[in-house]
Amino acid sequence: PSHTSQEVEVPDNIILFFQPPYCPEVNAIERFWEYLKQDLACVLFESLDSLRAKKDKNLNSLSNAIVGSLTGWSWILQSLCMSGL
Repeated sequence: PSHTSQEVEVPDNIILFFQPPYCPEVNAIERFWEYLKQDLACVLFESLDSLRAKKDKNLNSLSNAIVGSLTGWSWILQSLCMSGL
């Protein structure tokens, strides 16, 4: 079942992007997670804390350029420009 509502109150600082119900190829977070998990896959961590530490290190090392290349697709940027942001 999809999560839908007929009435949604959208705050002024939120922009809704409507997408097909299941379409990971247009969902920017899917590509971001794929990139983030590359360094975590096939690794046996000694503890949950060591996994968290590695995840934190990877997140903190991300540059604006990397995040932009993973999530700054033309249709997203165009929508942001049209919204006035």
